[in-house]
Amino acid sequence: MPVVRELRAFLTASLLLPVDPAPAEPPAVRRRRRLVVAATVALGAVALGLALAIRPGDPLFYAATLGVAAIWTTGALASGPLRLGRGVTRDGRRSRGVLQGFLLGIILLAIFLAGAVVVARIPLLAGPVEGLLAHASVGSLGIVAAVTAVNGLAEELFFRGAVYSALEGRATLIGSTALYAASTLFSGVPLLTFAGVCLGLLTAAQRRVTGGVLGPMTSHLTWSLGMLFLLPPILTALGG
Repeated sequence: MPVVRELRAFLTASLLLPVDPAPAEPPAVRRRRRLVVAATVALGAVALGLALAIRPGDPLFYAATLGVAAIWTTGALASGPLRLGRGVTRDGRRSRGVLQGFLLGIILLAIFLAGAVVVARIPLLAGPVEGLLAHASVGSLGIVAAVTAVNGLAEELFFRGAVYSALEGRATLIGSTALYAASTLFSGVPLLTFAGVCLGLLTAAQRRVTGGVLGPMTSHLTWSLGMLFLLPPILTALGG
């Protein structure tokens, strides 16, 4: 079918065939990245857990989550140089990977929203997710959206920028994803960790293809903002 062929060509171009790999770094630079990454992951994971434990509606939540973003951003910039990267379209033209990132984010968003149909009917899973989303329903949705966007950009700078660059070989994709998922463990929301694995694998594959963070940033923003605005009403409708 033409649609299936187009989808296969798109996924191959955006996730499988490296276009602009980052140049190899000297051992000293890589060692520095690893030290910075280790310290930042430990500090950021604890800060994220504390931020998500704040009562919904408390203004401190916004400051705390921006503090987490500051930790990720500082760690990314301190680790060494980062690249935006370049992609290639399915017809062979060069691009920055922004449109590909947006479409991949939409695909992942659609999968997660479909999964919400199942989650909404399982109280053990729906309860923690609704607690996490309460920050949007109790507080200012506009401010939460802005904070979500800032944190998404910061996470990509660090995990698909600094962390990915600090690793080598096959460990780049799996290792960066594992550390990203591990950073959510203190949140107490198992589905957030599961989402971290899915999003991490997708954006790490983009990072491998493009050699930079711009495509992953676009996917992350598309998915996270879509979840913020669309998931609560879906859970409410199905739960009711």
